[in-house]
Amino acid sequence: MFKGFTRLLHSPGEHLKSLLDSPESAADALSPRIIPRSEHPVSRQQISEAALKVLYRLNGAGFDAYLVGGCIRDALLGKMPKDFDVATNATPEQVRDLFRNSRLIGRRFRIVHVRFGREVIEVTTFRGKPQDEHGDHIAQQSDDGLLLRDNVWGSIEEDALRRDFTVNALYYNIADFTIHDFANGARDIESRTLRLIGDPVTRYREDPVRMLRAVRFAAKLDFTIEPSTEEPMYDLAPLLLQIPPARLFDEVLKLFMSGHGLITFRLLSHYNLFGMLFPEAEEAMADAAWAEDLIEQALTNTDKRIAEGRPVTPAFLLAAFLWAPVAHRQAELEREGMPSIPALQTAAQQVVTRQLQHISIPKRFGMPMRDIWELQARLPLRRGKRAFQTREHPRFRAAYDLLLLREQAGEIPRGLGDWWNAFQQGDEHEQLRLLQKVGSDPASQGDRRRKKRRKPRKTEQ
Repeated sequence: MFKGFTRLLHSPGEHLKSLLDSPESAADALSPRIIPRSEHPVSRQQISEAALKVLYRLNGAGFDAYLVGGCIRDALLGKMPKDFDVATNATPEQVRDLFRNSRLIGRRFRIVHVRFGREVIEVTTFRGKPQDEHGDHIAQQSDDGLLLRDNVWGSIEEDALRRDFTVNALYYNIADFTIHDFANGARDIESRTLRLIGDPVTRYREDPVRMLRAVRFAAKLDFTIEPSTEEPMYDLAPLLLQIPPARLFDEVLKLFMSGHGLITFRLLSHYNLFGMLFPEAEEAMADAAWAEDLIEQALTNTDKRIAEGRPVTPAFLLAAFLWAPVAHRQAELEREGMPSIPALQTAAQQVVTRQLQHISIPKRFGMPMRDIWELQARLPLRRGKRAFQTREHPRFRAAYDLLLLREQAGEIPRGLGDWWNAFQQGDEHEQLRLLQKVGSDPASQGDRRRKKRRKPRKTEQ
């Protein structure tokens, strides 16, 4: 299905080449280049039934209806599209009236979610350029250029040029199955280039999250970020501090839980963006060489699990990202005289408190993350029933995986991970043998129970 267009992208025919190689810049492209159905691979067979229902109902009610953004970009790249976003000239209220299974969401950007079971189709109204007569309840911008509210409706041409990247300004028209390319996005797909629409500094100031999206798309699509698009990112990275922590948490999931986490991490670090998301983790990497190795290995393992279709959880990845700061603070507290376990718990609380100022962590991930950390103190304690109790802990496997990463990164000596691996796989006799040998294991020296001192008996005078 994709072979014809893929062949054209690598060695385009004369008609398509002339269609894509326009000398106009994206900012000047006001009229679309229309790619007919015969010259692109996007088929209704690739579009979800729910998205088609939304498109046809809008079109049947007399509204324009287009698939837009990533689904079209991915289809042109020969990938199976997953998320389907619809753009229309119907207002959010008109869309809601058409679909009983819909609801309006958002204040900053008002959109409509149309739900079909577990699938949600996001419907946006064409946006225009704010004018002086628009009040703050419709369009509002901070003194630094950050868009606080953007609910000005406009034409499809205006909407296209307000999108972030040229490769996302591609519209599939359900009326005649053509693709409308307003910003030379098809040309950039051909050259595998990621380019912002408009002035990059202005666009990043409008929404600093666009810097994270640039990194995510570059990693996911194996695209090169165009020089004028990447140049401001180094200096404008601190603008991310303006973004609400809850929104950044959603972005972090997209960055690291889509199967391209390792290259994403390296790009974020390259553009000075990682420290805006995880400041204490970046500081720890500067102090300890093993901290960066641990994060990279955690991301490598996560990418592999995603590629194999195995489950992954943000709790483990967050535990790996923030373990070095926790270990560093714990060591400082112990040097001040605090016992090991309270030092670990206090360090964890301090690290989480600071992290929440940058990225919110829901309790459903935060509590398991803390369990994984606290189990690092329990894993060396293997005498008596402790090994069996630790193994039965709901977070044991994740804690064991973090232990292996710590050994691989060089934070702690190897050996404890091998013991726990053997203990998990061994039968009852092997487990008893391992427990008998634990006294001679250097990693278990901290597991000597302290004898309680008996208070001297008072003698009668």
